[in-house]
Amino acid sequence: MMQPADSLGDRPAAALSETFAALRARGEMALMPFLTAGYPTRPAFLEHLRTVIDAGADLIEIGIPFCDPIADGPTIQHSSQVALENGARLRDILDDLAPLEPRVPLIAMSYLNPLIAMPRERLFERLRAAHVRGLIIPDLPADEATEWSAATREAGLCLALLAAPTSPDERLRLIGRAAAGFVYAVSLAGTTGARSELPPELPAFLRRVRAAAGLPVAVGFGISRAEQIRSLRGLADGVVVGSRLVEAIRRGEDVAALIAELKHAIRAPREGAGSARGG
Repeated sequence: MMQPADSLGDRPAAALSETFAALRARGEMALMPFLTAGYPTRPAFLEHLRTVIDAGADLIEIGIPFCDPIADGPTIQHSSQVALENGARLRDILDDLAPLEPRVPLIAMSYLNPLIAMPRERLFERLRAAHVRGLIIPDLPADEATEWSAATREAGLCLALLAAPTSPDERLRLIGRAAAGFVYAVSLAGTTGARSELPPELPAFLRRVRAAAGLPVAVGFGISRAEQIRSLRGLADGVVVGSRLVEAIRRGEDVAALIAELKHAIRAPREGAGSARGG
């Protein structure tokens, strides 16, 4: 379901903070599905976007296709290549999103090259018109993010930076100062992709990120199962499910049922909610 764009207010960055705060008050994490824009086709992507919203997504990460997605594993790499073949360039994606009226915040995940191909002021204008509330730039190092951080804040957008398990506390503090909205904690070294098990050291890492960064913490990379989500209760403010969802789309699975199952794991962590099979 979509509703008027002003339902999220005229302050894009505030929409993220308010979403995390409202969920925290209910004792819930945010469910953040990842969709590759333009995959499997541009019209089908928009339908899947509507589906995941209706099924219970709290925020949605939209991947901008890129020819060299260095942080992504085979599943998302493949979806990005298909989307590019479908003509899903950044300008086209923003055109597709602009008429929609999503009732949850959208966050664009893009590598730097597609972003710098457009004048920055125009880029931010187009992002806001497409209902995008925040940016994730995986190939933007925290120590080089000052300019982007200042520019996005001025434009009323959030810049969420990635924190890796190998990051020392001082770097996590730097990330917290430069980021806005939330910090994206990478659960493991390497690329995206569903994993059968999360690293045993993940809880300690998430506690370090939360203490050092002072922002809500969303964790991604490798999360594919309901029991993994339940294990993150009290450790993270949000969970990103990407490769598992993209693989479900490729296989023609029931996307709404998958999202509903994962959302149930957030709301009822002690119940036998079953598990979403890894992709």
